[in-house]
Amino acid sequence: MTEYKSEEQKRTFYKSGAWNKLRQQALDRDNHECQQCKREGKVHVDSKKVEGERKTIELNVHHKYEIEHYPQLALVLDNLETVCLNCHNKVHNRVFGEQKKKRWDDEMW
Repeated sequence: MTEYKSEEQKRTFYKSGAWNKLRQQALDRDNHECQQCKREGKVHVDSKKVEGERKTIELNVHHKYEIEHYPQLALVLDNLETVCLNCHNKVHNRVFGEQKKKRWDDEMW
């Protein structure tokens, strides 16, 4: 079984034809909409390609069970979910542009 522990192994996987094909199937299945936003009653769809401009990235296809820990599920469609960048960052506990919650709420002296 293939392992996806190193950054190089992950990069190779995410550039593969098998991943690109499965990723497109997940996007099509999820109607190019963020599934987490949908559960929250919101709509976040993919950007439209404008001729002569680079398409902005709005959506990611997320592994519910990460390939690093569950390599056997790396190419399983049911393990994939379309999410917007904001929801994907929340899932991975990445915060950009705002302060992370302080560890201590103690008063400063």
